[in-house]
Amino acid sequence: MRNVITTFVITSLMIFALLLSPLARANTPESGCLTCHNGIEEMGTPAMNATVKAMSAQHGDPAGCVYCHGGNPEATTKEKAHTGSPESLIKAKGPQMFYPDPGSIWINEYTCGQSACHSGYANRLEKALMNTEAGKLQGNLWSWGYQTDHKVVWGNYDLKDEDGKVPSVGTEAYKDYMVKMMAAHTDQFADELKQVPDPKMEDIPDNPNHAGLTYSRQECQRCHVGVTGREKRGDYRGSGCSACHVPYSNEGFYEGNDPSINKNQPGHILTHQIQATRKNKVKVGDVEYSGIPTETCNSCHNRGKRIGVSYQGIMEFPYGSPYDEEGGKQPKLHTKKYLFIKDDLHHQVESRPENPKGGMLCQDCHTSIEMHGDGNIPGTTLAQVEIECADCHGTPDVYPWDLPLGYGEEFQQDIPQDPRGLGDKWPAFMAFATYYEPKDGYLLSARGNPLGNVVKDGDEVILHSASGTDFKVPLLKKIKDEDSWRSLDAKVAMTKVASHMENMECYACHADWVPQCYGCHITVDYSEGKTNVDWIRNANARGEDGLTPDAAYDTNGLHGPGKVSETRSYLRWETPILGINGEGRVTPMMPGCQVITTVIDKDGNTVAHNKIWETPEGPGLDMAAVQPHTAGRQARRCESCHNDPKTLGYGIEDGRFNNRQHEPMYVDLETAQGEVIPGKTQIQSQAIPDLKWDLSQIVTRDGKQLVTSGSHWPLTGPLTQEQREKMERTGLCMGCHKEMTNDELWNKVNTEKKLNEEEHTRHMNQLLRKAAGMEIENKTVSEAAAKAVEEAK
Repeated sequence: MRNVITTFVITSLMIFALLLSPLARANTPESGCLTCHNGIEEMGTPAMNATVKAMSAQHGDPAGCVYCHGGNPEATTKEKAHTGSPESLIKAKGPQMFYPDPGSIWINEYTCGQSACHSGYANRLEKALMNTEAGKLQGNLWSWGYQTDHKVVWGNYDLKDEDGKVPSVGTEAYKDYMVKMMAAHTDQFADELKQVPDPKMEDIPDNPNHAGLTYSRQECQRCHVGVTGREKRGDYRGSGCSACHVPYSNEGFYEGNDPSINKNQPGHILTHQIQATRKNKVKVGDVEYSGIPTETCNSCHNRGKRIGVSYQGIMEFPYGSPYDEEGGKQPKLHTKKYLFIKDDLHHQVESRPENPKGGMLCQDCHTSIEMHGDGNIPGTTLAQVEIECADCHGTPDVYPWDLPLGYGEEFQQDIPQDPRGLGDKWPAFMAFATYYEPKDGYLLSARGNPLGNVVKDGDEVILHSASGTDFKVPLLKKIKDEDSWRSLDAKVAMTKVASHMENMECYACHADWVPQCYGCHITVDYSEGKTNVDWIRNANARGEDGLTPDAAYDTNGLHGPGKVSETRSYLRWETPILGINGEGRVTPMMPGCQVITTVIDKDGNTVAHNKIWETPEGPGLDMAAVQPHTAGRQARRCESCHNDPKTLGYGIEDGRFNNRQHEPMYVDLETAQGEVIPGKTQIQSQAIPDLKWDLSQIVTRDGKQLVTSGSHWPLTGPLTQEQREKMERTGLCMGCHKEMTNDELWNKVNTEKKLNEEEHTRHMNQLLRKAAGMEIENKTVSEAAAKAVEEAK
């Protein structure tokens, strides 16, 4: 920390010296860039703004614009001001290439990533999932039958990891952990990626599943940070750093004070400011905030696993009700309409007894390394995410700092049991974050990095939110020691059933709901020269200014052959299925890429009709493990898992509905024997020939897996036969009620009064205690036990 302070003081002195230099005084605020942009908001914190202005003054611009944007501050026309050569500002002394979006990952070495600023971030981000989307591509192409293994091969770009397996950032414990993890999971981490190919039109008739390449390029890859957002409500954003750190509203309008920016044209930043940590204050009208709002994340995280919108508590639905005052339906957001279900407890803003009003932001849990990468090429979310619930909450038996590294992602292997301890140092890779005093120490992630905003202070843990709110973190061991459980169910589930904590993710019980979009019905039509936006084509056609063709207003840039349309079978949200995730723990599952495809070739021939492709695990109707980000304080009821066939993977009510989809459905005049009477009729619902079960079914009661369950990790799949048999409790009631046929016995135990649930539970408890008393009549018992038996009698 002392080194950080020393550096800050020296830098400040340099800044003041530069600001007083003759060069800095050569221009007035109304000259240079501010001739047109006078009134524009200053970008960052006072210290950052002073640094940028001082550095920019060396290039003839004391206002600070050219250090980020380049350009020519001495020009007198827009055309000349927004021009130059693509050379580093550090080396050049004259006009620079103009960078409309300095956050673009492709020119970052000249802008955000300069050595005096965020050096190294762009290199890490280029290899991180938010840019490569390697996991999404592998999973999607698996479901199309195009890829037949778990190996990470494809990305949005040709890319190589040039600097080896050791992460470029992180503590030594983290680096050691990741090197071992990559060695154990070679398929899930890559040394290089190949740009996902464009399908060849001549191959489509014989290989219609190659249309999955078109589907990926047009529908799935628009959210990576190498391109800008789709020009739709809720999808406006910048690229690279700007995708997260520059605010865009859902409507896409500028609300700042720069007179040169059109306030009536959608697609602009909300305001010319940086949103980042607690120390970055953003002012929009009368509202001031800090941190990155959840909706910024949701400009991307609204499809796929939908964790962003789920965290907000909303799920897409088709109706658009209720009507507005003019009789219209709700406006589309991310091209969808939404229904509010229930937001994650971490997101909820209502006042709580133990905390001030306000919810948590995504960045309060998800670390800098998770967002920017660590310099390696991960192939799945699990490969890049370093946190577990227990990192902050611990377990009922162990505080977080006493847990071993790797707790929660054991991959069904034994791990060293040494306590991870606490972090006491502020690492260099967190230099730009808001600094918080460590108190007793920073809590550590499951992989060994300090969570710099989560500190132990005496017998409490405090989470410092980027929003400015401080939260007390509930510690499960403290709750157990104080016996302050909110419910008896929680106490039993977490302290008396050891397998719950040993084998399950916390959110297996605490996820209130999961968005379940069953069936991805996709048509890829190449006929009549049809085309649509190809996001990979755009991403790989960037200019020297860092912009991709999709960044232009009123266009999304370059197109590729074919046009995709898609819909679904049906939607659910309640009682998610449980299965096993890549770490080997019980987890909620949700429909992943459940592709049911129709492909029309360039000559108009239907070469695949409602086709389900095969994977090494079976039909490519993926049921994916998920952390749904819908946690609630009140966990799922015991019976919602132990007495629900859907939860166990057998389908809604054992799959007895929706099980005739393999047959065409006619709705017309019929005989009693089901024969259609009219000669002129048509199919009401087309057949899906290979789908002979409900899409909510993933396994049969005798253990046959019906669909693929997770495409990334070998441990992912349905609950095992042994787990399902242990969990299911549908026969328990019959242990007593089968005796209702024994009139003599039943008349002795039955009462004419109907027992409610509480009375029934108490009655069963009395029987249990009496059974215990009978069992120990001839044994020596403790006084307390004898008293309990007597009371039961």
